Amino acid sequence: MRNLLMMLCLLAVPTVAQELAPCPSSPNCVSSLASVNDAEHAVAPLVLIVPAADAWPLVRETAMAMPRTRLVSENEDYLHAEVTSRIFRFVDDLELVLNAAEGRVDVRSASRTGYGDMGVNRKRVEQLRLQLQQQGVIAVP
Repeated sequence: MRNLLMMLCLLAVPTVAQELAPCPSSPNCVSSLASVNDAEHAVAPLVLIVPAADAWPLVRETAMAMPRTRLVSENEDYLHAEVTSRIFRFVDDLELVLNAAEGRVDVRSASRTGYGDMGVNRKRVEQLRLQLQQQGVIAVP
């Protein structure tokens, strides 16, 4: 009974907003939270032009429609997906965090292995950005 009560108490604790980890020093990661002075890792956030409540489902749907993308976890303002490369089957992590108060989605895409990524993570984020712009969800930077 005591264990059950403890578990119920833990479930009642509100979830804390997910934060993106900083990129490592290696050039195989991009993040909208990287310093603008860090050209190797910095990408612009996805700036919303529609209400966050309308945008987030479209952002999620667009990200999950990318080739070889598998959902790992999500909640009301966070999505973590794995994206597998076509030939060598490398797995990269794509993370999106909705910041509704600031009208943006922060993004991080990072390779799990290796040192470089030949620009794959930046291309992934920019492809997502282009698709969301075409849908009228985010602004053109």
